[in-house]
Amino acid sequence: MGNPETKDHGTGHIIQSLLVNVVIAIFKGIAAFITGSGAMFAETIHSFADCANQLLLLVGVRQSRRLPNEKHPIGYGRAAYFWSFMVAMLLFSVGGMFSVYEGVHKFNHPEPVEDIVWALAVIFFAIVLEGYSTISNIKEINKRKGNKSFFGYISGTKDSDLIVVFGENSAAVLGLIVALVALLAAYFTGDGRYDAIGSVIIGLILILVAVFLATEVKSLLIGESADPNIIEGIYSTAATQTGIIEVVNCRTVQQGPGEVLACVKINCQPTLTTLELSTIINSFEHQLRTRHPEIKWLYIEPDVQEWKQNK
Repeated sequence: MGNPETKDHGTGHIIQSLLVNVVIAIFKGIAAFITGSGAMFAETIHSFADCANQLLLLVGVRQSRRLPNEKHPIGYGRAAYFWSFMVAMLLFSVGGMFSVYEGVHKFNHPEPVEDIVWALAVIFFAIVLEGYSTISNIKEINKRKGNKSFFGYISGTKDSDLIVVFGENSAAVLGLIVALVALLAAYFTGDGRYDAIGSVIIGLILILVAVFLATEVKSLLIGESADPNIIEGIYSTAATQTGIIEVVNCRTVQQGPGEVLACVKINCQPTLTTLELSTIINSFEHQLRTRHPEIKWLYIEPDVQEWKQNK
């Protein structure tokens, strides 16, 4: 069977998060205006940034599905990784750095937090929606990860869009909890600096998430090898083919979500005719594509070496 994570799973999880963040951003903005809370304002910027991020992810998914042409003979799959990297940069700058700046400004010029009822209602409402989206992301990850551990999948997955959305939603839930604590502390103590500290913490959370996402996506954008299951499948499939002595070397590149380029050099028996060699290669290719349909481009180079004396 092919690797479950590399198949096309659609954009449902992105659209769901986009709709949730649009609603949340509007209500957060209203609550920030009423209360004057810096933490709520930081959360408002965060949600609007998330909306932009999800739009960029949709652009990336759409571009990655374009068919190969003469200018891009192996397709546009890496476009998804490029836009995922842009999302991480946007989360770092607009979400993280701006929240830290707002928090520092509020700390130096603290203002009292008032009418927190609205803010509390919005925070609890947002936690429910963001929590629902995060749980949906977790379910989708569990569906795709196969036999891998949860964190093993996150650190090694090629599905950048899902990981970016999961990172955003997880940061949003954590940020809302921080905003809740900061808001209550500022209200009951009458010290607006607690609210400012909450804004700074929210910004730092977003920066850490952005750095993690950028690091993961950068590796894919540069050119990362395919999942180890695919590489193992190439070797094990070759071992079942009569006439193939061994796989001399194998190079794979993840070209995009669900798209792998594989170049394989095989050592064949020296007594094979051209027709027999072609038949073996065709059989090898057929079985490999059946086992791993995510291998979109497959190049097999036959080589013939003299049998070693101990063989």
